[in-house]
Amino acid sequence: MDVSSENQPQYSPGPGQDADSRACVQYAAGDAWVVVVRGEVDMTTIAPLADALNRAAASHPTVVLDASSVTFADSTFLNLLLRVHEATCLRIAAPTHQLMRLFQLTAVDTVLDVRATLEAATRP
Repeated sequence: MDVSSENQPQYSPGPGQDADSRACVQYAAGDAWVVVVRGEVDMTTIAPLADALNRAAASHPTVVLDASSVTFADSTFLNLLLRVHEATCLRIAAPTHQLMRLFQLTAVDTVLDVRATLEAATRP
């Protein structure tokens, strides 16, 4: 499934962010709603992602987080993922090596649905 050809991604800026910061891109891919996050995710940068994931969880039965461009994440990020996981079907797509290591060290990978690719995560 080509997730980029049918729907144009929309940017959802968070409070205090301009449209050029590109923190969260969101789009539909089949029955899933995809949220793309880039860069560092910690207590000082998580607000736009939290808003995007919480809104997605409230209105979509399946939410996919494209984590392929996450360069750093802390416990704030892990807590957010666990909360969203409780609210909807959350799939984590293409986590970086560092992020996958964090998931393994904290055993979050045994709770969350982590998939190797975005394509695999957007399949029913």
